[in-house]
Amino acid sequence: MNEREFIQKCLRKDKAAWDEFVEKYSRLIYNYIYSILKVKGIYPSPEVVEDLFQDFFLSLIKDDFRKLRCFKGKNNATLASWLRIITINFCLDYLRKEKHSTISLDYGPEEGKFSLKDILVDQRHRADVSLTDKEKLQHLYDCIRNLNSQDKYFLEMHVHQGINLDDLQTTLGISRSAVDMRKFRLIEKLKNCFKKKGFQLDY
Repeated sequence: MNEREFIQKCLRKDKAAWDEFVEKYSRLIYNYIYSILKVKGIYPSPEVVEDLFQDFFLSLIKDDFRKLRCFKGKNNATLASWLRIITINFCLDYLRKEKHSTISLDYGPEEGKFSLKDILVDQRHRADVSLTDKEKLQHLYDCIRNLNSQDKYFLEMHVHQGINLDDLQTTLGISRSAVDMRKFRLIEKLKNCFKKKGFQLDY
């Protein structure tokens, strides 16, 4: 039985399948929640993590498993990797609501150039930003907007939050070489997108 078939059994409210889902993925989800909060500089009590853990599972089954129905297994994505992404989004939503941190993808220029190390400085409202710079800024917004959720999370954690690659390796649960490759591909995506718009993205 593949993962799609397994999820279909869960959606049909097969108790044995759901019990297997909870047993198989509980520790993974719990660890994701704790790791994500830790990366954001928050060291929650076990009670807070447990509450978030319970809320996460409730979100999966809410409205007749609406969120769980979103898993399609496309592009060879595993259920574990899909759960990691939605756990990340769930935690970031929680942090936004609780105002523990400000999650922002505002990008801006520095002296007419765009560096990935400075793209989270929002200069849209500066009087001395030229029309050309504002045009570049808008194009960079568009490039970021077209990134997938994994790349946006990587950008947020590594560039904005300053999380080093070793810590990201632990949080993402992948090898260091995979982290380096993800960073390289992300940079190339942004450079190529920006180049197509007629500008240069420095790093």
